[in-house]
Amino acid sequence: MPITAPAPLPQALAAASAAGRTLVMGVVNVTPDSFSDGGRWDTTELAVAHGHQLLAQGADILDVGGQSTRPGADPVTGREESRRVLPVIEALAKAGAVVSVDTLRAETAAAAVAAGAQIINDVSGGLADPEMHRSVAAAGVVYICQHWRGDPATMDALTDYGAAGVVAGVEAELRERLSELDSVGVRPEQIVVDPGLGFAKTHAQSWQLLAATERLRSSLGRPVLIGASRKRFLAAATVPEAAADPLARDAATTATSALAAAAGAWAVRVHEVPANRDAVRTASLWKEHR
Repeated sequence: MPITAPAPLPQALAAASAAGRTLVMGVVNVTPDSFSDGGRWDTTELAVAHGHQLLAQGADILDVGGQSTRPGADPVTGREESRRVLPVIEALAKAGAVVSVDTLRAETAAAAVAAGAQIINDVSGGLADPEMHRSVAAAGVVYICQHWRGDPATMDALTDYGAAGVVAGVEAELRERLSELDSVGVRPEQIVVDPGLGFAKTHAQSWQLLAATERLRSSLGRPVLIGASRKRFLAAATVPEAAADPLARDAATTATSALAAAAGAWAVRVHEVPANRDAVRTASLWKEHR
């Protein structure tokens, strides 16, 4: 679905400055198979109710997705993805929420913007669909460009970043995406970058990238989204008997949110809002008074 008229750029990128803190993006998975909460909100009614709950808990943005991108996840058709996410996006946007669509497909992204989404969150950075960047340029909305190597079936085998290491490698590859976005007319002020923790990264590499949040923000010149919530690399921070349970990683997630906020992240993407809301506010107060 092409977008014929650019929508006005939302204030999402300025919102962090206005709030005086890192923003909290709450996850709304309308899927049966997401790694930590698949099937809990896989109907329109359940997903919309969950979105309202996250807003009441303090989420600044709702990220609605209809396809799992966990390692080994099965793909879904564009038709099925749209069936899952579009009614949820429309209902939440009509209620006044700032909604992001989590998708790899330009067609789904365009339909989501038409339904009220103000942000396109593309974990492939445009590599999964060559039309995505042009759709972003036409829509004029905020675009989260994540670092990506390979699809869920192959990404765990693509973790070699050479002698320069993962941080330099991710920087270089994200610069390529930024150049491609510029070439099709996407404005720099539309773009947020995401280092893609857990996507074609070993656990150690994900920790290295999290520790490089401030460097990435400075070197790439764009706001940074950190998506660490419940990911496998956080198991290193849990007791061994809980390491296999994604929900047992919530405390570690909260710690990463505080660290990312202290390093100047624009937003953190999380499954559970209350503790992470408090974490970013704590980091803001700490920065204010140090």
